[in-house]
Amino acid sequence: MSTKAPPVLKGTRILSLALNLPGPAALMRCRAMGARCVKLEPPSGDPMGLYQPQAYAQLHQGVKVWQADLKTPAGQQRLHRELAQSQVLLTSFRPSALAKLGLDWKRLHETYPRLSQVAIVGAPGARAEEPGHDLTYMAEQGLVTDLALPSSLYADMGGSLAASEAVLQASLLSQRGAKGVYLEIALSEAARYLGLPRHWGLTQASGAVGGAHAGYRVYACKDGRVAVAALEPHFAAALCQAAQVALGDAPQQRLFSADVHAQLARFFAQHTGAQLQRLARKQDIPLHVLADGP
Repeated sequence: MSTKAPPVLKGTRILSLALNLPGPAALMRCRAMGARCVKLEPPSGDPMGLYQPQAYAQLHQGVKVWQADLKTPAGQQRLHRELAQSQVLLTSFRPSALAKLGLDWKRLHETYPRLSQVAIVGAPGARAEEPGHDLTYMAEQGLVTDLALPSSLYADMGGSLAASEAVLQASLLSQRGAKGVYLEIALSEAARYLGLPRHWGLTQASGAVGGAHAGYRVYACKDGRVAVAALEPHFAAALCQAAQVALGDAPQQRLFSADVHAQLARFFAQHTGAQLQRLARKQDIPLHVLADGP
């Protein structure tokens, strides 16, 4: 079975002015869905190409990248030549910066009525001028819980998913004969969406997937750590049977007890990761051995 994305955006030409991560990541997804992608970068290039060339190369595979100083007449001429050929414009500037470039939505829509714009901003509406980044948007949603940085750029990547979804929306509307539309994607809103499970209490310490359920935790084993996700009753029963932990007549309640937590912790501590992996395959238990180190 192929996992390659169907070319649903074939025939759609996207012009991107978006730098760093969310815009290029969205463009990468659109390219995988068949879009023809062109990007204009400033003469200094995209900062991602300077501090992480390998990531930049992967993000821009199959994308036509050109340099243009949009603050000059020559750059503006190149910009409008590209706009006239495109169906979607992807940006990641503050609204005030777009206005200085002559790319505020009112003027853009008057000049190119069939063109849609997907504007990636930090925060929605009036807050779009506020400075911020992935870390601040994650912190705003309670997703930075100690001094350690999050293990990935979740707001940026979540924003890229929302931006590629917006391109699909614009494409569908265009196919139905609609004029171009303006769609704003806020990274703070992407962080808010990703943070909903925590807001609902699911990933809080008292939540089933926040550590309260003994079958859904990270445990220390004899030579490292294991992540076990035996949340559903049949998985939890298989885990407890393998560990010889009795659940009695109220298995779901018992799985939240300190006693079962302690028994499972002792069980995992007595086995190596390899032993646990073999057991998990045999007993159909969702378990993954975590590699130590970065």
